Amino acid sequence: MATPVTVYGPPLSTAVSRVLVCLLEKDVPFQLVPISMAKGEHKKPDYLKIQPFGQVPAFQDDEITLFESRAICRYIAEKNPSKGTMGLFGTNPLVKASIDQWLEAESQSFNPPSSILAFQLVFAPRMKLKQDEALIKQNEAKLVKVLDVYENRLGESRYLAGDEFTLADLSHLPNTQYLVEKANRAELFTSRKNVGRWWDEISSRPSWKKVVEMQNAPPQ
Repeated sequence: MATPVTVYGPPLSTAVSRVLVCLLEKDVPFQLVPISMAKGEHKKPDYLKIQPFGQVPAFQDDEITLFESRAICRYIAEKNPSKGTMGLFGTNPLVKASIDQWLEAESQSFNPPSSILAFQLVFAPRMKLKQDEALIKQNEAKLVKVLDVYENRLGESRYLAGDEFTLADLSHLPNTQYLVEKANRAELFTSRKNVGRWWDEISSRPSWKKVVEMQNAPPQ
C-alpha cells in the first residue's frame, strides 16, 4: 500500500486547499498536518527546513519536499497519470502547454486581484482589520477585466484549457469559493453566462465539495 503524502497547512488556506483538491482528484492518499499560523508554527526551524519561506503549504512525498501549490499540483498529476481524474495535466505537449498557459493566467492575472479581494472582504473582518475600500474597488475592476477574457474563452470551450477539466480550472477553485460564498461577490461570476456555467460545473465536483467540508469542519 502506498505511503500517504503529507500536506502541511490549514484547509482554509487557498494554497493548501488547491493541493488538497488535486490529491482528491487523483485519488492519492494523504495526511494533513494543520500548521497553526496564529501560533507561529510556520516559522519554527523544523518547518522552515521544508518550507524555507515560512508559508503554507509544504508537501512531503518520502524524501521529496515541495512548497509552491501549483508546482505541487503539477507534480501530483505527473506522478500519478493513471490514477483518479485522467489528463489533469494533459497527455501531450500541446495540451500541457495550453494548461500551463491558463495556469499562468490564473497565477499572474486572476490570483492577484482575487486574493486581495478575498483578504479584504473575508479575512480582514474576521481579523478585525479595517477594510480598504479603494483597494477593493481597484481590484474588482482588475478582476472584471480578467473575467471578461474568461467569458470569451469559455464560450469557445467547456473548460479553460479545452474540453476536459484540468489543473487550469482546479487552480481557480479556492479564491473563487471565497468570493462567491463568503464575500457576496457571486455576481462577478454568475452575471457572465459562460463563467457562471463553468463555475457551477467545477465547484460541484465531489473533490471540491470534500475540501469545503474540511474547511467548515470545527478545529480538532
